[in-house]
Amino acid sequence: MTTLTNLGPAPFPTPVIDETTRLLTEHYVFPDIAEQLATLLHRRLTEGAYDVDEAKELARLVTADLQSVNNDRHLRLRHHVDPVPSKQGAANLAAIRRDFDTSLGGAPRVELLTGEVAVLELAPMLFPLEWAAEPLSAALTLASRAQALIIDLRANRGGDPDTVAFVCSHLLDERTHLNTMYWRAGDRTEQSWSLPHVPGTRFGGTKPLYVLSSADTFSAAEELAYDLQQLGRATVVGERTRGGAHPCEGWTVHPHLEVTVPVGRAINPVSGTNWEGTGVQPDVPCAAPEALTQAHTLALAQLAG
Repeated sequence: MTTLTNLGPAPFPTPVIDETTRLLTEHYVFPDIAEQLATLLHRRLTEGAYDVDEAKELARLVTADLQSVNNDRHLRLRHHVDPVPSKQGAANLAAIRRDFDTSLGGAPRVELLTGEVAVLELAPMLFPLEWAAEPLSAALTLASRAQALIIDLRANRGGDPDTVAFVCSHLLDERTHLNTMYWRAGDRTEQSWSLPHVPGTRFGGTKPLYVLSSADTFSAAEELAYDLQQLGRATVVGERTRGGAHPCEGWTVHPHLEVTVPVGRAINPVSGTNWEGTGVQPDVPCAAPEALTQAHTLALAQLAG
């Protein structure tokens, strides 16, 4: 990590770009693109494109260049207002812990609508399972008594793949292969399956299930929607999601800057691909603000039928 305390005119951006390109070439899940991006960033540095006065502006410019080749939304130089710790991943972890503590553990809303249709909002993230298992289990157990369930992911920006599997486990009857992750480190794959047992009561795999999406739904939240959709378990209602299927890790490269680099990619066992770049395509497209009303109407019709 560079020890810079400001980002004035060149040469101050140089250590940030040097460290960013090193992390790219060592860790990015697509090595060939990493090489292209490293060349691009160094060329832009030489041209003076990064000679700016603020870390926030540098983050914006570098992120635009990082995403210019393959539009990978997880590939970013993130600006943090407060100084961030140097330990790998610590900057992001501290931020999401604050969100966890102020969102009822990521399940801020459980509500019963007319017709015994429950709504469970999962937001703003699918938090690490060691934190979220208890509140999610309580919320899912409460919702399990409904005749139909709507899971609202419209404001969910991602999170932990293990938490995706935990939620799916409450919505299926049998242990099911949900996803496969390819990791660049070790050139290996790792499968994700639903759990054989859950700590609460399952909603199960037969009652009507709807998932609400928006253009803000991202990353692990997209995986939850995509996994359930590909399994034929849920109907996705709303907008096409943002399209980020690459799990990433973060490194501090400046007291106020963190580079996030995707280190793996998802491979769905049904489709053989993922939602990267394309987003999750809703089964019932509509504007995000209308999605709950639409899904409730569909659920009532399905129950009546």
